[in-house]
Amino acid sequence: MWRLLWRSIDRFSLQHFKSVITELRHIKIVDEQNKDAVVDILQSIVEIVTYGDRQDPLIFECFMEYQVLAEFVRVLKISTSSTIEAPLLQYLSIMIQNMDSEHAIYYCLSNDYINNIVEHQYNFDAGDLALYYVSFLRAVSSKISRDTLCLLVKVNGDAVVSFPMYSKALKFAQHEEKMIQTAIRALTLNIYNICDDNVYQFVTTPPASIYFSDLVYNLRDQCLQLDALVHSTEEKCTWKKNKDIFLKTDEIIDNLYYFKDVVSVGESRLSRVVTQNLLSVLISPLLLPLLELGEDKGSYNISAVTSFYIVSRLLQVVGGKHLINGVAGLLLYHHMALCRRDAIATNGDTAGDTGDASPLLHFLNDIRIKIFGPEAGGEEEININYLLQQLNEHTSSNSHYDGTPRDDNMHVERFGIFTYLFSDNHSISLASLFLLLTLAENKDLEHYPASLLRMNRSQGLTKCGSAFAEVDGSILVRFMHQILKALLEVLARQPPVSPPIQWHTGWFLRKLLQCEGNMLTDDNVHLFNTSYEQSRECLRKELDGCWFDHIPDTIGHEWGSCKKALELQSQVKDPIFTLELAICQQTIDGSSNSYFAWQRMVEAVKLKAFIFMGCLLEKPSLNSWSNGDLGKTSSRDTSSASFGSEVSLVSGIPCRIAFSYAGVRDVYLVAVAQGISGKLILAEKHPFRSQRGVVIAIAPVAGLSPKIDEDHPTWLHLRIRDFDPDFFKAKGNQSEVSNLPADGRWTLGFHSAKACETAQLMILEETCKQSPSSRSAAMVPLFLSAVFHVHGQQR
Repeated sequence: MWRLLWRSIDRFSLQHFKSVITELRHIKIVDEQNKDAVVDILQSIVEIVTYGDRQDPLIFECFMEYQVLAEFVRVLKISTSSTIEAPLLQYLSIMIQNMDSEHAIYYCLSNDYINNIVEHQYNFDAGDLALYYVSFLRAVSSKISRDTLCLLVKVNGDAVVSFPMYSKALKFAQHEEKMIQTAIRALTLNIYNICDDNVYQFVTTPPASIYFSDLVYNLRDQCLQLDALVHSTEEKCTWKKNKDIFLKTDEIIDNLYYFKDVVSVGESRLSRVVTQNLLSVLISPLLLPLLELGEDKGSYNISAVTSFYIVSRLLQVVGGKHLINGVAGLLLYHHMALCRRDAIATNGDTAGDTGDASPLLHFLNDIRIKIFGPEAGGEEEININYLLQQLNEHTSSNSHYDGTPRDDNMHVERFGIFTYLFSDNHSISLASLFLLLTLAENKDLEHYPASLLRMNRSQGLTKCGSAFAEVDGSILVRFMHQILKALLEVLARQPPVSPPIQWHTGWFLRKLLQCEGNMLTDDNVHLFNTSYEQSRECLRKELDGCWFDHIPDTIGHEWGSCKKALELQSQVKDPIFTLELAICQQTIDGSSNSYFAWQRMVEAVKLKAFIFMGCLLEKPSLNSWSNGDLGKTSSRDTSSASFGSEVSLVSGIPCRIAFSYAGVRDVYLVAVAQGISGKLILAEKHPFRSQRGVVIAIAPVAGLSPKIDEDHPTWLHLRIRDFDPDFFKAKGNQSEVSNLPADGRWTLGFHSAKACETAQLMILEETCKQSPSSRSAAMVPLFLSAVFHVHGQQR
């Protein structure tokens, strides 16, 4: 009997559910005194409904019968405490997210319950209410289908006139909280993917379509911030500046991928509104001033290199036929207009209008570009046809823009983007070439602009009536000799440009030479061999540097990554290298710090990798670099010594060293090289074994640079490499290098000057045994094969 009285209540029973609903109905006002009790009631209801949706249909029938969602709306209206809003939205989000029954979802979205909650007047100024509100909207959007979408929109005839959830969500599109931005973008994509014709019409016409232009304006502001970072004079080529630029480009790319997701929905109206906004608000204002005036900055005061980077990234990430051909039309407008003009003149009528260029020209003429107009006190909208005609008149009125073929030995005048191809600024020239290659290799590029940008002579020629086109329709083919020469001049320049510039220039050179019909002329072969000699000399210097013992491992580590990098297609190669070149055009720091010395060695190896792989050679054999006969001079226990182990002191030289925390210690100096692995060992004499010692310190032989003190001939100074390349590689080369520790310094004291000289000589001898420069036969593949192969390829 007592057990019956104390029997626990089943909290998921229908009876308990009804009692909880009754409690909620009895609440007349929500204030600070009862808000916690109300929150508990709301939580219990959501838990029971979520359980009933899957386990007990009677619970959800009760939920509908008692119109519990209407009670939720009532609680919002009678609340005098804003603290109830966040938990209510949170519990509703949880309930909706966990609903599986289509019947339950349909009921929750009906009767304007959701719209009433969405349109309630919230105070978003304090707390995390905005995050809970947006999460609720996102949860609802994830459950919408074509059958239920009609429950959330208001229509007049067949047209959607109001979509509260979508409109409210867009107000948070530019929220400073990244999680909220992400949720809004997920919500919009959920709606776009429903494929409702009336909703598409609503979201692509004003005022809802302003959302897309706002996104592009926000993207433009980010591009301005990126350009300011690139050209900031406060810091030059520092780790922090590179990190800031990477973070800003990541933000930009996130936005581009969202545009890509919208375009990928496959709805033509969505694709059109995105493409039109990108072309009119961002791309055209960036490119047109650069193409017309050949200046370093566009109408937004964004530099040429940043502009080319942004447009290249847009083409890679967003893509789409209209965007690709829109950019191609802007870059090639003068050439296409010239072809059409000459076709009309040749035929004596307007037959040229039916040519391949006409559809693209008409598409460009429909774009209304938004530019900054000082006279208007802000931005003004101009038909792009007006600006393009100005561009065409500007180029046509000058004799050097006539487009007629010239002898290759004569100076070839260039205009538009082709002006930047031959700029003395390497970052600009490579950025413009990368943009052209990205366009040329895109599968969505129409036949006519593709024929103007093809990179080899094996494809069919394009005839359009002008003398220019009758020679060859491809502009890149016409300039190919000059482009290859310009690239090779960068590689052969004295003094050499920085290794990153050489490396990326090599990528372009290899890519262009792989195109059928593109070959090096005799003078270009000479430039190539000059650059080869420079890279050979650079690597040879490293054989006597402080990291020579790491050269074989570096070749093995870098060869595969270099090969992969050189074989990248322009569609997947990150053009951020153009920004890196813009902020750091100087050569690598000449500091003797071991980190910078290691960096120089790696760059030297990578440049040799370009020479080999640029000539289609296989990885050079390094078998003769193995630990062979060089190790026979050392005892086995010394070569495998580690801290605390015992070693023989037979070849050791007694000396003294002072440690900051251990005072002066009497030690023996032992230097040993085995193959390309060398160690300098400091060992204390064993207390019981006179010919043995205990290792207390080890340093690599490479890079010791032993020097006798001028004022104290018994002192020997050694430099100890403190930088660890293996740790740097494990961190993905992203570890901060701005606070690198200084190289260690050891000063050893000997009992006489002769003993000090003997120790110095011993270290130098072991260094020579270890150095691969003493084994010249092993280096033959790295120093000879490339030149012969180049000559053989060209003859």
